[in-house]
Amino acid sequence: MDDKLFPQLPGDASFVAIGDSFTEGLNDVASGGGFRGWADRLAGLLAAEYPGLRYANLAVRGRLLREIVAGQVPAAAAMSPGLVSLGGGGNDLLRPGADPDTLAELFDAGVARLQAAGSRVLVFTACDTATFPVFRLLRGRIAAYDMNLRAIADSRGCYLVDLWSMPFLRQASAWSADRLHLTALSHQRVALRCCEVLGVPVTEDWRAPLPELGHAAGQGGPAPGPVNAGALTRAAWLAARRADARWARRYLAPWVSRRLHGASSGDGLSAKRPRLEVIAPPVTM
Repeated sequence: MDDKLFPQLPGDASFVAIGDSFTEGLNDVASGGGFRGWADRLAGLLAAEYPGLRYANLAVRGRLLREIVAGQVPAAAAMSPGLVSLGGGGNDLLRPGADPDTLAELFDAGVARLQAAGSRVLVFTACDTATFPVFRLLRGRIAAYDMNLRAIADSRGCYLVDLWSMPFLRQASAWSADRLHLTALSHQRVALRCCEVLGVPVTEDWRAPLPELGHAAGQGGPAPGPVNAGALTRAAWLAARRADARWARRYLAPWVSRRLHGASSGDGLSAKRPRLEVIAPPVTM
């Protein structure tokens, strides 16, 4: 990486995104069907700065890091793009026995392969999982993996998007009902953060407060009258546990079933943008 404050993308402007569901764009539903996501949004913003930008997205939901490094990394390297984003390891860390250090060695090999092809690499840490009780149990393992990723980015001169340090991602409203995937607004914020890291000018700020929810947003009718604080605390706790139970039935149980049967949510799926193609700048984010 050169010593400019905001380095320009080398060569002809081209961007390839690789990874899992985070990069595929779940659950940011596109107007024409499928998913949009931060990578598509970033590509549009890059195209506004670099007209004629070519973009490919090889990410597929459910992919483990070894699958990303073995399949998507060589495919991306063969395209010799100016910029490649690499995100992965989250699906591995959800599985018992996953070792952050071993995953980091695999991630480092992927970065090295991409850089050997002449690409600059944009990498992501994982998010802080303290928001939801089940994922809170994995927080230490994820933090250890993130420290490894920061070290890789530092030693290899990668662009780094530190999702752990983005406060809004610690709010439940930043996440879809499945608690695993970002909302459309969160994908937008991640794209804006990427632009900040890359030195690409934008007119919006990813730090802007999320929209107010509940009574403050006028969604719940008139404000309630005085209530007993203890009763409110118990009611809130019970409501949260009921929500946890609904989530477990709808999302956790199917995930466990897939693990038991050796299946993946991405089985039979292919990349949504397998080739580098020119992308038009967005009218809006």
